[in-house]
Amino acid sequence: MDKNTLFSSFGKWISPICTKSFTDRIAATGQDKYVKKLTTIAYLKLFLHAQIQQRDALREIAVDALSKGFRKELGIDSISASQLCRKHNQVDPALLEHVFSELVIRIRRSTSPTCFRKDFKIIDSTTIGLCLQKYKWAEFRQTKAGIKLHFRLEYMDDETVVPEKVTITPAKKNDRTQMDALVDEVGVTYVYDRGYVDYAKFDDYCDRGIFFVTRTKKNAVIRPIDSFQLPAESTVLSDEMVYVGTPQKRMENVLRLIHSVDSEGNPVAILTNRFDLGAEEIGQVYRERWAIETFFKWLKQYIRIKKFYGTTERAVMNQVWTALIAFCLLVLVKLETQTKHSLLQIYRWLRTLLWEPEQTWIDQIDRQPIRTSAGRRKSK
Repeated sequence: MDKNTLFSSFGKWISPICTKSFTDRIAATGQDKYVKKLTTIAYLKLFLHAQIQQRDALREIAVDALSKGFRKELGIDSISASQLCRKHNQVDPALLEHVFSELVIRIRRSTSPTCFRKDFKIIDSTTIGLCLQKYKWAEFRQTKAGIKLHFRLEYMDDETVVPEKVTITPAKKNDRTQMDALVDEVGVTYVYDRGYVDYAKFDDYCDRGIFFVTRTKKNAVIRPIDSFQLPAESTVLSDEMVYVGTPQKRMENVLRLIHSVDSEGNPVAILTNRFDLGAEEIGQVYRERWAIETFFKWLKQYIRIKKFYGTTERAVMNQVWTALIAFCLLVLVKLETQTKHSLLQIYRWLRTLLWEPEQTWIDQIDRQPIRTSAGRRKSK
């Protein structure tokens, strides 16, 4: 490997995946058995590079490999689009999922959210539409295909959320089918929308000591038992102890129903099994759920998962995991440098300085903003 390439900004960015554990896992799974040219590590580097540069097709990725420095980084002389296609369909998605999980562990070791945000996690999903003629395995509706990404996110600081756990399913799968995979930690508060409402699971969570904050469904049958007094200056409309469900099919555990407003000022009815927090705190916990919408927007706009390089289920899964790996690698740089710059700004600098010495990129990240924006001055 060329020493100048190794210490480029690109080499710095991908360094967390260039580990012995990754190569050992490749060997243990036999992923590169009989492979003479395009190894799994070279494949991942190529597709991470494509994510950052937002390449649209395999031919563009093959052209990237014509760069002398990049070829030395990859350990290959040349590559074709057809070879990339075959490798993209051969790599086991579980291998890339393992890389993602290891990066998440590294991120969690370095995070320091406040106690308010440390104790809860956000559950939500986003759907990526696909062409039914090309992606028949991902049938969604009569004329449309799609996949659904189910996320469990936690705060890495008071502003940024990171995907701690992800499951990928065809878009037809109901959100509730993934609750067992995403909601499993005792003592943690999970925040999610009403698409995940399941009264049987709510009873189970109450019995196991798992907390939740969610919205009620419009047709929910609610029977108030008692009401809690609210401070005079409270923006909460009501705070009650309630039974949920019909007399024939009712939850065994008592819940708390809070009528408040969301981040846009719209009325919202919140169900929770947390009785130790104030009504205002519960309302704030639910409003924090909207951080996931910012994450979804960022992921779709700047980490390419809209246009896929292959049509098979394996190719699609591999590209999604590569996109999530790319996101985690940016997060690790932000944590290591302890910069106040946004992930988007770090990403932009990386694209521009990709083959410059790593110190050039790090110096740019370490540089303090020349002036503070009017919005930030006002908030102070």
